[in-house]
Amino acid sequence: MTGRTGTAERMRTDDGAHLATSVTEGAGRTVVLVHGWGGARSVWDRVASRLTGLGYRVVSYDQRGHGGSTTGRDGIGIDRLRADLAQVLDRFDADGAILAGHSGGGYTALAYAGADPVVAGQRLRGLVLAGTAAYGQDTPAGELRMMGNPVFSWALRRPGLGRRMLGGMLAPGSDRALAEQNRELFAAVQPAVRRDFFRVSCGMDLRAGLESVTVPAVVLAGEHDKIVAPAYGEQLSRTLPTARFEQIPGAGHMLPLERPEHIVRAVTGLG
Repeated sequence: MTGRTGTAERMRTDDGAHLATSVTEGAGRTVVLVHGWGGARSVWDRVASRLTGLGYRVVSYDQRGHGGSTTGRDGIGIDRLRADLAQVLDRFDADGAILAGHSGGGYTALAYAGADPVVAGQRLRGLVLAGTAAYGQDTPAGELRMMGNPVFSWALRRPGLGRRMLGGMLAPGSDRALAEQNRELFAAVQPAVRRDFFRVSCGMDLRAGLESVTVPAVVLAGEHDKIVAPAYGEQLSRTLPTARFEQIPGAGHMLPLERPEHIVRAVTGLG
């Protein structure tokens, strides 16, 4: 099926999950985009359209349980998300790809790279890591309960109320249309899935595996990010041997919506 974001299909993972994917064909290098918790691949539309216009081949997918994807038999965990990404790279013959992950999608990308740095070095051309971290993102127990609470989901479905509840995800004064898109994406995720994804980062520490990852990387952080503090991005850039860090003035957490041009610039700088 061909649509606004390219050719869409559902691929099956080895545990029976069906992942909704999109690919826009181009003669250039492949870029694989991984969205964060409570999102969907459409969060990358502003990035994907720019990259496609520059000739890149762009692959994006809904992480399990999000958008058009199911959860599969293995459920939700960082190793499972890493395996999903590996299978997406296989399905789309993405050798030499630039891998871009935002927020929880960055956790997935980092888990993939750190699990086998030699394979990552052979397979990837570069990493773009936006609004993300390698550790220190423990979601409090009360917030986890809230994520799975039907009353919270009811509130998220009310546009004005939902935008206010999620207001800290974007920088102050952000465009209302972007805030509404963010709300719609977050509200569309089933409460139990949202809760289980936010639980993934509890106790997560990927730093040891990343110290051997030699893939060139760019770490981006919004100046006003209240979800993943810029200090964690700076620490991540020091953990990865060949990374550089860039703090984006005036931006919040949702960089694919707020600052797509910065992500595109990071990709093009890698090849």
